[in-house]
Amino acid sequence: MLDPVLIANAVASGLLLGCLYAIAAMGLAVSFGMLDVVNIAHPAMMVLAGFVIAALCAATGIDPLLAALLLAPVFGLLGAGLYRLYYLFFERRGDEAMQGLAFFFGLMIVIEVSLVLVYGADQRWVDTGYGGRSIGIGPIGLPLRMLFPALMSLAVIAALFVWLRRSFTGRAVAAVAQDRDALRFLAIDPIRIKTLAFGLSVALAAVAGGCLIVVQPIDAHSGHVYLGRVMAVVIMAGLGSLPGTLAAALAFGVIENVTATLFGPAWSPAVAFGLLLAVLALRPQGIFGGSHS
Repeated sequence: MLDPVLIANAVASGLLLGCLYAIAAMGLAVSFGMLDVVNIAHPAMMVLAGFVIAALCAATGIDPLLAALLLAPVFGLLGAGLYRLYYLFFERRGDEAMQGLAFFFGLMIVIEVSLVLVYGADQRWVDTGYGGRSIGIGPIGLPLRMLFPALMSLAVIAALFVWLRRSFTGRAVAAVAQDRDALRFLAIDPIRIKTLAFGLSVALAAVAGGCLIVVQPIDAHSGHVYLGRVMAVVIMAGLGSLPGTLAAALAFGVIENVTATLFGPAWSPAVAFGLLLAVLALRPQGIFGGSHS
């Protein structure tokens, strides 16, 4: 007989894990789903941010979540410059399909090798004052090392939703994914909008890196663990659907955690990716059908 308390705790932990997947996937949902830029280096950028945040926390003693918010604009500027290079050498020439994908694959390898050369192969971890504490809601325990990153993830995602829906620039970002020529009639440069949006996606990677370094130790190759997961979440959601990305990430986290609790960790990836195949078989356009909002 299944223990209902055990299942309830597994679901609660899975929702917190899903929030981490959501913030990790949200930047890829912007670049891949909305801009059609398959940035497979996105998880590596997230890990890079985690390493930088760990070094910043060791030097200053600030909280890693706060450090992530401070680092996000810097990563946003780096992302904007990166998109300009991508546009100049690939997108403008119509080579963004395979050669552009190879560009981001090469960038991923460069990031990983650079981290190994600078920091070595050892794991990095930030010891926070709340890392070993938890709060209880009835029989359910919520570890603060997962709860605080989850709350920040949801706050950042909510701010992103509001910005995309309420601001003129946010609506332009959503529109560029659907009809860039219409933006030209409004005297809006679609390349400028895409540069801004891609910078935003990389800034979200920095926020995800801060959440990740609080939740678990990372090494230079940790991005490999998240690459398949964030791609699966974005595809399962429906390309460009940010609400779908959040829903898919939460579902992914719950299914992984409940499966690991009941059957062991080795089964959780198989069941979670089996869910992806089932969704694509029954609803190929994803949960939210590619709605760009």
